[in-house]
Amino acid sequence: MTLTNNEKEQIMAIEKYTEEVLVGDKTGHSMDHIYRVVNNAKKIQKKEGGNLFLILAGAYLHDVTDDKLVEDSEVAKNELVHFLESLQLSSQTIQEILRIIERVSFSHQLASNEKMSLTLEEKIVQDADRLDAIGAIGIGRTFYYGGKKGHAMYDSNIPPRENLTKEEYRVNQTVINHFYEKLFKLKEMMQTETGKELAEKRDKMMRVFVESFLEEWGENK
Repeated sequence: MTLTNNEKEQIMAIEKYTEEVLVGDKTGHSMDHIYRVVNNAKKIQKKEGGNLFLILAGAYLHDVTDDKLVEDSEVAKNELVHFLESLQLSSQTIQEILRIIERVSFSHQLASNEKMSLTLEEKIVQDADRLDAIGAIGIGRTFYYGGKKGHAMYDSNIPPRENLTKEEYRVNQTVINHFYEKLFKLKEMMQTETGKELAEKRDKMMRVFVESFLEEWGENK
């Protein structure tokens, strides 16, 4: 599936909008993250199919209403809707994009009591974003975010938590605990076969890293 000329222009406008929202981000959610997610999404879509326009729009916009990154997520959502309307997108297309953005979130999944039913486009963007949370880049982003927030790297007196609620997840404790509480779970949470294949190597790399980290810290004697 290829984009029409009009869709290409709309995606360019969406990219610019995302740049303006995320400018100056120092938490690991800047445009370099967005571009990697977009590239991941393209790789997955090439094998899995799906509506390319919706996938690219969702990949570019998936962080612009995130309450970790914006002052007021509802205000950000309203601004996004006005922007998408200005691109002459149909109300159905806008709702599909908003749903992709909502469903990409790990914390949203924690808040849901039921297993989410996802469209193919939602699965692809979710996998694309989660791939950038693991592997070598994922390790770097985790420590970058933890440093920005002032989190300790590791504390043997603070064990990883199980079965977190959304509220508990947002109260981060240590950087290393984040691997156990989220990152080591992502490989099994991939929604597409392509996503699972791409996650395999990245997951192994993280596990080797954490094992080495704990050994150097003095935990694995």
